[in-house]
Amino acid sequence: MALKGLVRFFTVALILISLYQLSFTFFVNNFENKQKAKAERFVKTNFGASSKETKDSALNATYRRYVDSLKEKEIVNIPILYPKLTYQKATEQELNLGLDLQGGMSVTLEVGLDGLIRSMSNNPKDAVLNNALQRANEKKANSDADYVTLFREAFLEQNPGGKLAGLFAGTQNTSLKVTSSDAEVIDVIRTEANQAVKRTFDRLSARIDQFGVAQPNINLDQTKGIITVELAGIDNPERVRKYLQATANLEFWETYTVDQNFFIQYIQPIDARLKDYLGGVKTDTTAGSDSTKKPAAPVTAGNDNPFTRLLQTPGNNIQPSSMATLGFILVRDTNTFSNYLNLEVVKAVLPGTLRFHYGSKPVKNKNGESLMEVFAIRTVAGTEKPKLSGESVIAAGQDVDSRNGEVQVTMGMDTKGARTWEKMTGDNVGKAVAILLDNYVYSAPRVNTAISGGNSVISGSFSIQEAQDLAAILKTGKLPAPAKIVQEQVVGPTLGAEAIKGGSLSFIISFLVIFILMLLYYNSSGWIANIALILNLLFTVGVLSSLGATLTAAGIAGLVLTIGMAVDTNVIIFERIKEELTKGKSYQMAVADGYKRSLAPVLDGHITTLLTAIILLYFGLGPVKGFATTQILGLLLSLFCGILVSRVITDIWTNKNRHFEYFTAISSRIFKHAAYKFIEIRKVAYGISAVVLLLGIATLFNGFDYGV
Repeated sequence: MALKGLVRFFTVALILISLYQLSFTFFVNNFENKQKAKAERFVKTNFGASSKETKDSALNATYRRYVDSLKEKEIVNIPILYPKLTYQKATEQELNLGLDLQGGMSVTLEVGLDGLIRSMSNNPKDAVLNNALQRANEKKANSDADYVTLFREAFLEQNPGGKLAGLFAGTQNTSLKVTSSDAEVIDVIRTEANQAVKRTFDRLSARIDQFGVAQPNINLDQTKGIITVELAGIDNPERVRKYLQATANLEFWETYTVDQNFFIQYIQPIDARLKDYLGGVKTDTTAGSDSTKKPAAPVTAGNDNPFTRLLQTPGNNIQPSSMATLGFILVRDTNTFSNYLNLEVVKAVLPGTLRFHYGSKPVKNKNGESLMEVFAIRTVAGTEKPKLSGESVIAAGQDVDSRNGEVQVTMGMDTKGARTWEKMTGDNVGKAVAILLDNYVYSAPRVNTAISGGNSVISGSFSIQEAQDLAAILKTGKLPAPAKIVQEQVVGPTLGAEAIKGGSLSFIISFLVIFILMLLYYNSSGWIANIALILNLLFTVGVLSSLGATLTAAGIAGLVLTIGMAVDTNVIIFERIKEELTKGKSYQMAVADGYKRSLAPVLDGHITTLLTAIILLYFGLGPVKGFATTQILGLLLSLFCGILVSRVITDIWTNKNRHFEYFTAISSRIFKHAAYKFIEIRKVAYGISAVVLLLGIATLFNGFDYGV
């Protein structure tokens, strides 16, 4: 009885958990369908006479803009179950679809450690060093060894008896000496290489998080310096290539001091121009075509100050981190803010040296809303290049001010950078200097005095972790270890839609065939098998979703196979029960003996299949691993539903002096007079098996046509 109680408890718990987990997918789909319908209405109104290609492009861009700007929008608010559930949080909980189902891009990047090793040497142009690196690159194509090991092997091949210390001793980056052994040199290089790979991975992860892709998948093989990225729903592969391969861009910029004069000179004219523009009034600007476009937002009373309306000024539980802070923008308004700045009527008001950049991380106001801090950056007239870039930074680390215990970041520069930094800080005493990485402001401290010597300190209410991260980012900015794409696969949305249609069709057909067959063959007891089957599928998909797994076309194949395995369990059990009933036993006795005697063959079949699935999971990659994951879950849940849940259902029914029927007119006749002589024809079967086996082996020598 205790076991039956546990089975009932876990069954109800799994049902509730699975339904709860899958509800997030329902909420996301419902919200996205509304945004898609909204985007379709917009395109129909504004691009009615355009070509289909233009409409499709506009629809995709508009839809993406809507969902990106509404990530923090609350879509459900049910206390306890879904308290203030935002679209972003819901997408993190929904069932993920793989690239083969919704389209997207899969990319494999390799971190270039040859540049890192070259930067660590005391003479990057040394012929011995570069020859060894070139040979290591050649060896890498046919070896599974890590790059540092290959570099050492290549160096020793070309320089028997040579010492690596001569190439790396005396640099500011390492503590190596001329007397250091090769093992010590390799340890230092490997440590720095591992850190460089990890920092590159962290930077790519941060970039991808900003890319606007729901549930991106990024994995690191640190030994080989390989990073794999899957971006579902991406429709611009070229943008992905540029975005992922761009070197981390560290820059130091002068800033504007945002005060009352700044608002009077620049922000108030922007509001005036935007008010006219949104109201459909033609403004005096050189961009005549721009002024006749459709309004970017509906004309409402709030459009009296459309630009400053978006800005949340200091207060409301938020404080600026710099003198260069313009204000704070709600995450959902960043798209509108950027669109306004790109309008010609706004550009005509602003000087060419003024740019606005967001802070590196969102902040929360007292209402729990996410905002981005906006900084006013002063560029160099006539050029897009900063006066000082990350190439000049040679060292960075986290430290603590001994006077007040404040966490800070120390930074050191080379000789040229030190001179530039001294002049730059000297020219901006009493103002802020902004430190940007990949166009996001990480810090914009006030300059109190000119900083000489190239050594400086950055403070800004950092936690220890934040200071360590910023120090690592500063090092990454100057680190020559770029990630290069070595393999990519693009799956179009049309192919993904066809994969969903094909997979769903195969799943539905197999389910219906099995469902009907069980009722036709096993009478009312077929309902037990079908209930167990439905629960098995619900639990499998629910557990996949709760684990954050991704459902692929191969995973759907695993689900189809799970249907067969789940029903196979009940077939074995029911046939045993029918045998016991044929012997004249009562229903309760036949059921008890049937379940007991069928346990061994059911376990045998599941365990052998489970072992092969585990092997596929361990050695497989991509779709193979997805198939194996689904199959393993399906097999384990098949045992639970097919043996335990079905037994509980049967016992509940029979305990009420009722019983299920296991025979129909069809099943009673179909095998009644069957007399298959399996043993007598065993030699023929052996011969057929041998021929098939030999043909299978022969195909190995003929070769295969490999897919992507």
